[in-house]
Amino acid sequence: MRILKHWIDGASIASATELRSVVTGPLDRRPVAEVPRGSVEMTHQAVASARSAFPTWRDLAPVVRGRLCGELARELRRRSDEFVDVEVSETGKLAGEMRGGVQTSADYFEYYGGVVRALFGETISLGAEDRAFTTRDPYGVVAMITPWNGPLTQASRGLGAALAAGNTVVVKPSEFTSSSTVMLAQLASEIGFPPGVLNVVLGTGPEAGAVLIEHPDVRLIAFTGSVETGRHIAKVAAERLVPAILELGGKSANIVFDDADLDRALQSALTITVGAGQQCAALSRLLVQSRIYDAFVERIGHAMALQVPGERLAPMTTEGQFEKVIEYFAIASREGARLVTGGHPVSGPLSAGRYVEPTVYADVTPGMRIFREEIFGPVLAVTAFDDEEDAIRLANDSDFGLVASVWTNDGARALRVASRVDSGQVTVNGGRTGIETPFGGFKSSGLGREKGFESLLHYTQLKTTVVSLR
Repeated sequence: MRILKHWIDGASIASATELRSVVTGPLDRRPVAEVPRGSVEMTHQAVASARSAFPTWRDLAPVVRGRLCGELARELRRRSDEFVDVEVSETGKLAGEMRGGVQTSADYFEYYGGVVRALFGETISLGAEDRAFTTRDPYGVVAMITPWNGPLTQASRGLGAALAAGNTVVVKPSEFTSSSTVMLAQLASEIGFPPGVLNVVLGTGPEAGAVLIEHPDVRLIAFTGSVETGRHIAKVAAERLVPAILELGGKSANIVFDDADLDRALQSALTITVGAGQQCAALSRLLVQSRIYDAFVERIGHAMALQVPGERLAPMTTEGQFEKVIEYFAIASREGARLVTGGHPVSGPLSAGRYVEPTVYADVTPGMRIFREEIFGPVLAVTAFDDEEDAIRLANDSDFGLVASVWTNDGARALRVASRVDSGQVTVNGGRTGIETPFGGFKSSGLGREKGFESLLHYTQLKTTVVSLR
């Protein structure tokens, strides 16, 4: 069992006064880590370290910060197996999924280490006697709170941009999946990141996260997690007049028209099983045109039943999430959704872990909770639509607006629908996204953007300087 400590000012730090909790793994519920619950003392120490390191880090040439980010990417790839093993033990993700996750994490540091050199301002002509120019300046200390469903990738996504732009960071990972974030900070120190540039404070939200976001020296807050917590952080940020980047929940629509490539559309529907559906961008609402509805529901039911838990489907990461998904099985049954496949916790040898069956509910209506609420599990809610207008209406009938997908061979219709769906990201016919494509939501799915060059803009603030030539 791993005994975790905070990583502050380039060193492993423990506090004798802190309470600790044991984390059990999702594969078999055996203990995998012991983690501090957090304290005011440790959180303040981490912020003080980041504040002290900021002036020197900010003043480094972007190319120097970028080279360090690039070196961190190379070391992540070289030591990929270590990170995969740790993340699998704590998140339960399939090893293949996690290997891809480590590579993506490295890609973030590599990308931002390069594009930060293109973070230019502009000059503004004010006539013969004055000149103005703009620069993009880092904020200072960034508080970053990351979720349990993708600890390494979610941390790397924000850290790549924040650090390359010249900020220093205090990360508070989920208390359920903290190990890989501590490992990442240790690795950064080993390859030459100055002490204090990247700190990790461990603990729960109330005992560490709340202290961190309220600290007067924190100048920007980045959070990925639930809508409820995001709203609280937004209130704290508003009271303190600091910006917040909030990547929250989703209940994303996957729209399949009757002229679509149905084989490819079927594969997109199966992505609800990636990470056991524990991803905010999961396409959890499948909207299918009426003419092909019955046949497509039958196909997706058969295909989902083949996603064997333990082989093609990971467990729920936390006990709370396991219980939540089971509760939604009961809710769907009470509300009259038609169970096509799944709908139960897994029995037999795998019952030692937090496995649930891959599940499809058909004939789901907008009034049902499984249509409206984020389940965060391998649960697909299928609804029929009649025509284009009906599809758009159903897709937008949600408090969320993170991503959406459209399947049709009518190019004009694809662009019409994509333009009218209220989502921060829309893919058409399986269009592939990447670390270069900005990611973030409309409505209750959050504020700001991660990924892409746009993220660098969110982790910097615009300064205008005016020079007199007289």
